[in-house]
Amino acid sequence: MKTPFDEMNAADGGVRAHYQNYAAWLKKQPPEAMEAQRVEAEMIFRRVGITFAVYGAKDDGTGTERLIPFDQIPRIIPSDEWANMRAGLKQRVKALNNFLHDVYHEQNILKAGIVPSEQVLNNTQFRKVMMGIDLPGQLYSHIAGIDIVRAGNPDGTGDYYVLEDNLRVPSGVSYMLENRKMMMRQFPELFAMNRVAPVAHYPDMLVETLRAVAPVGVSEPTVALLTPGMYNSAYFEHAFLAKQMGIELVEGQDLFVRGGFVYMRTTQGPKRVDVINRRLDDDFLDPMVFRPESTLGVPGLLDVVRAGNVTVCNAIGTGIADDKSIYPYVPEMVRFYLGEEPILKNVPTYMCRKPDDLAYVLANMGELVVKEVHGAGGYGMLVGPAATKDEIKDFAEVVKANPKNYIAQPTLSLSSCPTYVNAGIAPRHIDLRPFVLSGKEVQMVPGGLTRVALKEGSLVVNSSQGGGTKDTWVLER
Repeated sequence: MKTPFDEMNAADGGVRAHYQNYAAWLKKQPPEAMEAQRVEAEMIFRRVGITFAVYGAKDDGTGTERLIPFDQIPRIIPSDEWANMRAGLKQRVKALNNFLHDVYHEQNILKAGIVPSEQVLNNTQFRKVMMGIDLPGQLYSHIAGIDIVRAGNPDGTGDYYVLEDNLRVPSGVSYMLENRKMMMRQFPELFAMNRVAPVAHYPDMLVETLRAVAPVGVSEPTVALLTPGMYNSAYFEHAFLAKQMGIELVEGQDLFVRGGFVYMRTTQGPKRVDVINRRLDDDFLDPMVFRPESTLGVPGLLDVVRAGNVTVCNAIGTGIADDKSIYPYVPEMVRFYLGEEPILKNVPTYMCRKPDDLAYVLANMGELVVKEVHGAGGYGMLVGPAATKDEIKDFAEVVKANPKNYIAQPTLSLSSCPTYVNAGIAPRHIDLRPFVLSGKEVQMVPGGLTRVALKEGSLVVNSSQGGGTKDTWVLER
């Protein structure tokens, strides 16, 4: 599992079949022309405002707004690989939605002992207030971002693994769309030469998904996107998606509850809202139920959900299914709910709450990736092979103080893809986040967001940790 896998170049030095058209084109491009295009792309991204905020960033003159670096060499996936991945993603998200409905209703998987009850019922992401509430289509995660990596095998092949399930407020889809737009603007000839599956219809697909889960009896649902506001790290994406979907971008102060319904303040007076695409965490959604000091949410929102008069996407309480302590049980969920064998593999995972696993992790921390179960964005984790002895020692003490808060996994050598760096073109590690939508059916656009670790040797692809992005091409037959 630690053998490097190059997405473009085979071990014998040849170019993989699905990259050959692109590689032949790239070989003919003058370096100065590619550099000019790179500079232009950065200028356009800055002009459009494609940035993200870094919390706690030092005052180094750059402020907290950062541009996510965009790399011009695409990550290409052949159609047969995507077909298998797509089937695995649909299967996985269906099982996760079944799990969510189950734990908030009959709890059959807990009674069967497949998932330990204490892992769910004592978890901070489990929301008891959602018990017994029936949701449209029994769906909880309408928008899922599933992080997939590929690790190489000794025979030169590569296997895909699910690294994480993001089922609360997964971000990054705006970069997928903007990256494709930029590639088509700068290199239109590439899209004439290669049959690249389109992604531009994602906003329409998302609106269709959200409208499909509107409360019963609502024929023309009003959808709004709820943002924490302009200081949120993903605010660009919130504004971008609302505009692309043709829906209102609202903050908590723009909404209010009256008579068992949610309304939006408009210049024409109150307008009922039927579906809320929320981009803030549970804790901030309803100050009457969760954090009373929150000014970001809507007082009384949970009562409207309970009455079946508004759909919140993703549903309150969805976080229990993307908690890293629950992740190891997803293959069993597939078997339990669907009666099928999982198509996509999990990364082997050690649960530090188990004494034997904890002992192994503490003894081998320098070889493992150790993660906080509620962590995100590359924070709250240790990449053992890249850490110093002092960092490992300090992190070990943190884990020992609260073992149930951590899991550990082998250090996968993520597959690499040629990438433009200061020294020219060099391999850099990548992952993939496809965006899976669940409404009347489970669907997704081909590919997703490819994130790239721009630092040499780094396995951390998160934008908050210096990562960049690439366009992802799925080749049609």
